[in-house]
Amino acid sequence: MDNFISLDLLFRWIHVLVGITWIGLLYYFNFIQGEYFKEAEASAKADATKKLAPRALWWFRWGAMFTFITGVLLLVGIRKTWGIDGYIVMGALMGTFMFLNVWLVIWPNQKIVIGITEGDAATAGPKALLASRTNTLFSAPMALGMIGSSHGGGGAGSIVEQAATGYMGMTTGLMAVIALIVLLEVNALVGKMGPMASVKGVIHSSIGLTVVCLALLQFV
Repeated sequence: MDNFISLDLLFRWIHVLVGITWIGLLYYFNFIQGEYFKEAEASAKADATKKLAPRALWWFRWGAMFTFITGVLLLVGIRKTWGIDGYIVMGALMGTFMFLNVWLVIWPNQKIVIGITEGDAATAGPKALLASRTNTLFSAPMALGMIGSSHGGGGAGSIVEQAATGYMGMTTGLMAVIALIVLLEVNALVGKMGPMASVKGVIHSSIGLTVVCLALLQFV
């Protein structure tokens, strides 16, 4: 048990550290670099695209990778020891989609935009941006799910699955949250930007999504 606690603490520390790196760069791309590129002179934008963006994208995608890996390891330990509740299901599902968006959508399309691989940059750019905006949308409720699994309560704190007892169950509210997350992810792949087109819009949408998901988990 002591060894498990030590590993749990280690993985949690790594998870938080690399998660800060990942989400910090996600916010940098969406709130700072993207807005700067709209106003930058052509020469400055070209230089940043060639020299700055590849470095930032390296830390971004590997931050996502190690956040996901440590998250899976933590999830296995949580499931066996304490059980999985509505909070962690929401957070883990959003985090998984965010990780997949980074490696399967954002990075492949950004490689075209910054000239690493050949392709239509005019098409690749909007695809990467929509996935990135969706990750930003997910970030606030995902963070709530991560911390709520240990400190939250109410309906969302109900155990959904526990390996030690074999118990499995799911509330109507949690099923609605899962359906909402899946629909938003589908929109990230084939849909439209909507209110996420602006920085204010995606921030407000992320906070609103957090409130909606919490209400569904707690009261439905």
